[in-house]
Amino acid sequence: MIYQISVFLENRAGQLAEITGLLAKNNVNIRAISIAEASDYGVLRMIVDDAEHASAILLENGNVLSMTPVSVVAVPDRPAGLADVLAVLADAKVDIEYMYSILAHGNETAYMVFRVSDDEKFANAINGKGLRIAEKAELGLK
Repeated sequence: MIYQISVFLENRAGQLAEITGLLAKNNVNIRAISIAEASDYGVLRMIVDDAEHASAILLENGNVLSMTPVSVVAVPDRPAGLADVLAVLADAKVDIEYMYSILAHGNETAYMVFRVSDDEKFANAINGKGLRIAEKAELGLK
């Protein structure tokens, strides 16, 4: 299972630098990152190489966070690679809550992080069309 860490951010300059600096100081490698903004706060979503370790560090330093299971799909790194994956999900009527990309590894495969409303329907749709859900090891995660 791959977990995303969501950190709630105040709307103030420098907080993102503090968090990424804290993780860097503790040898946590950020593999994917996304920021969503609301009027009074932001949400930093990350996939890191060791989610348990990173969460403990962030909590010890007063951050408010949650850990959420997500699915990461290997997407052919070519024109229409993502469009093909999204068409499969649309055909299966899988509702995507949000998605973002994970940093590439240079192996002609891109990776997309998905949070969906129905994990089982999502997995069945992906696996039934010759696509695959990525494993932790291929993403460099513990």
